[in-house]
Amino acid sequence: MTVVALDDTDSRDGMCTTYLAALVADELADDHAVERRLLVRLNPAVAAKTRGNAACAIHTDAPVDEVRRVASDLVDRHAATGEKTSPGLVVAPGDPDAVPREVTRFTRVAVRDHLALADAVAVADAADYAHEGWAGGHGRIGALAAVGAWAAFDEWTYERLVYRPRERWGTARDVDESSVFVAAADAYPAAWDTVDRAADEAVCVPATLGPVLFGIRGDGTATVERVAERVAHEPHERAATFHTNQGTDAHLRIAALAAVEGGRSYRVGATVATDPETRTGGHVHLTLQDGDATLPAVAFEPTKRFRDRVRALRAGDTITACGEVGLGTLKLEKFAVRNLVRTELVVPTCSDCGRSMSSAGADAGYRCRDCGTERDDKVERPVERDLEQGWYEVPPRARRHVAKPLVRGGFDGPTHPER
Repeated sequence: MTVVALDDTDSRDGMCTTYLAALVADELADDHAVERRLLVRLNPAVAAKTRGNAACAIHTDAPVDEVRRVASDLVDRHAATGEKTSPGLVVAPGDPDAVPREVTRFTRVAVRDHLALADAVAVADAADYAHEGWAGGHGRIGALAAVGAWAAFDEWTYERLVYRPRERWGTARDVDESSVFVAAADAYPAAWDTVDRAADEAVCVPATLGPVLFGIRGDGTATVERVAERVAHEPHERAATFHTNQGTDAHLRIAALAAVEGGRSYRVGATVATDPETRTGGHVHLTLQDGDATLPAVAFEPTKRFRDRVRALRAGDTITACGEVGLGTLKLEKFAVRNLVRTELVVPTCSDCGRSMSSAGADAGYRCRDCGTERDDKVERPVERDLEQGWYEVPPRARRHVAKPLVRGGFDGPTHPER
């Protein structure tokens, strides 16, 4: 078995790493078996990335020399260089289940942390892997991570990607959205994030200039391929089904609030320290607290109705929050309500006349000006809440690739999925 992996070959004006991986796999498949294709999402908080920060790997029985020749030639011919893209290729002999421990560790770090090109080169050389770089070859970081992914991860989902002929790249896509909605409804929840029903949007159809016509994500190969076949669309050039870590929350690190660092994504437990506030641009801000540690958090305007869930929080609620930390702020992807404040302290009302009492002075309690009735302190009043305990998430149109949709299950509480 041989594993060939590539990364950082895409660009804003067309090329896509998954498309180049599909070209490599299809050429190898002319004479050899291609066992699987992997689409591996790496740390989404890395600044030096192109779009979804995806690397790809192909598992084949083709010999190493032929794999390297085919892949290198296709990268030469098709990969974008410049525009901050820096393609990289790694070719590894052997079973993808049996990569060295250092490679597996490298993959896990690449999804949740930061690595340098020198780290990738050192690990690849120690494992005796062939590797090549173009325009600096920083893509070898992601490529090496994709080599180790099959051994590093236990949870896999699937995506069926359908590609356009090159002459149609950059033109408006012709996809019958009504067929997308019908196919999505029939396959849900096994296929997810195909559409956003509240926004009436087929989110599986990208708006970029590249070769992807649409992509169907789900929990099984048969499901995503069946949904893709039911979508009516323009003529396509090719299609490929990828194993992927999308929709798994593989990027999240569990940590205390005081331990979070920028450029990483976390799951943290905290108390809401400030009532949410909607600021310029429609972004909703609040502050989280755990002991002496505090951290600002935000639900950005593109998360749309998710912001209403965040606005419904109030100081004193306890939650579990998930998201990327950048510029000292947690960018909310989902949160779980653990405990809600159910009462509030208010100025007492007079038991005789029903009017609100007034302060009787510093530390003197409250007195009704009309009746003379007195109370020592404020009183508790029930608060109506628009939230229930459990998990809330951004809608499909705003979900990042690697974030786990609530409909996939496995969460530690009730869920309120968006669809």
